[in-house]
Amino acid sequence: MTNEIEEPIDPGIRIVDAHHHLFDRPNPVVGRVMRRQRFLIDDYTELVSSGHNVVATVVVESQTMYRGDGPEELRTVGQTEFFDGQGAMGASGSYDKVKVAAGIVGQADLRFSNARATLEAHLEAAPHRFKGIRQEALWDEDASILVGVFDNGPGMYLDQDFRRGFAHLAPLGLTFDAFVLAPQLPDIVDLARAFPETSIVLDHLGHPLEVGRHAARMEEERPQWESDMRAIAACENVTVKMGGLGSFMSGSSTFLANPPATSEQLAAEWRPYVETTVELFGADRTMFESNLPTDGSGPFAHVCNAYQRLTAQCSQTEREAIFAGTATRVYGLEDVVLHV
Repeated sequence: MTNEIEEPIDPGIRIVDAHHHLFDRPNPVVGRVMRRQRFLIDDYTELVSSGHNVVATVVVESQTMYRGDGPEELRTVGQTEFFDGQGAMGASGSYDKVKVAAGIVGQADLRFSNARATLEAHLEAAPHRFKGIRQEALWDEDASILVGVFDNGPGMYLDQDFRRGFAHLAPLGLTFDAFVLAPQLPDIVDLARAFPETSIVLDHLGHPLEVGRHAARMEEERPQWESDMRAIAACENVTVKMGGLGSFMSGSSTFLANPPATSEQLAAEWRPYVETTVELFGADRTMFESNLPTDGSGPFAHVCNAYQRLTAQCSQTEREAIFAGTATRVYGLEDVVLHV
């Protein structure tokens, strides 16, 4: 471990960060998880200004800036409006030329009876940037893992009210970011098979765990994770985000380490999950994410270098897909990325 910030391994390769957060005064519990109460465009660009060639980003819901009044199902549209403003700032060219929030993944509760109208309201709020939604479904029988933040109860993605709303995504050209924990991965298989025309993006490599009842059982539980990921990979409508292994629920020894872990140390820790995922999904269905600022693995430069080390055996074309091309295609960012 070292206090020195590493130089980029591949400073030339273009990077579309497919997953990070922006917020100001979020849900108080979420703020504690993020370890800060404010993270805006200038905070993001400062963290990634380490020599890596980040050209555009996708911002993902952060339970922030919801409307203070009006119909409950429409209050999350306020977050999309906020993100769109951050995206306009990024498009100005004033922030290290990174098109921050070029794509928006907002939040909507698909269980409401008027889910389509809610999705249309998000599209109207950010017609050029709104790409889809994420509705978290995190649950585990060990409630201590969820620290009172994410407990949605079991089986949200199997719920019929949820699926009635989910059915509106594909006709509107919208994606769905799926956020579950590793033991819930069979729910993703079921959802993807039921809606083969809907683009589903699996966050955080399916979020393997080593906390709570899963502590010290990584080697024991990894075969089940791999089996479930293999079943998901057979669903061609699912892509996966390569990242998120440095969250507080990962149980990683490198989480908030001081001094921070090197990219070699991070790569060694993450290798079984990353290499298996790239093998199963292929480069054209895998996309890099930083998960800033939730990820506590260390400087962006070290995280990015770790993933570049882990994909060193891929061809140049494959690396270009993983670090930019897949996210560009899935989230429809061609007009932005091609002109950066």
